[in-house]
Amino acid sequence: MKRKVALACAICSNRNYATSKNASVSERLEMQKYCKICGKHTLHRETK
Repeated sequence: MKRKVALACAICSNRNYATSKNASVSERLEMQKYCKICGKHTLHRETK
């Protein structure tokens, strides 16, 4: 079963992306994504 999650930039805390992940995984998702506010690739973390 998949669960929807939002990804927020670690620098500016802007929620830029929405994705899904496996519901059985308990750790938070982290990805390198492009932040249009910062203007560069930054670490994006899963938020509640």
